[in-house]
Amino acid sequence: MTDPNDPNRSDVPPPPPPAPSYGSAPSYDAGAPSYGAPASQKTNVLAIVSLVSAFFISLVAIITGHIALSQIKKTGEQGRGLAIAGLIIGYVGLVVGIIVAIVWFAVIGAAISSGNITTY
Repeated sequence: MTDPNDPNRSDVPPPPPPAPSYGSAPSYDAGAPSYGAPASQKTNVLAIVSLVSAFFISLVAIITGHIALSQIKKTGEQGRGLAIAGLIIGYVGLVVGIIVAIVWFAVIGAAISSGNITTY
């Protein structure tokens, strides 16, 4: 008589392979190409700040844009275009602001000298 618990019995089929557990990726051949999602690179935060602040405070955009370009060069992060756009818009805003200030003071000075505005 044969023992039913004997692992060397020839009339019993081998057990099925264990099912993969949930959450684990199936194992593939190491030489096969992988088609997962590409690794996303981080965008420099100061580049984003530079672009956003360019529409409100030009000087902040210029400062953060230059710092962002320096950091991007060192770390290889994304966002170079954002930093450059923030710099361009910031410089244009600064120049326009200076021109507006000069015109404003010229108009006020002309009004005072013509006697239309009295000072106390």
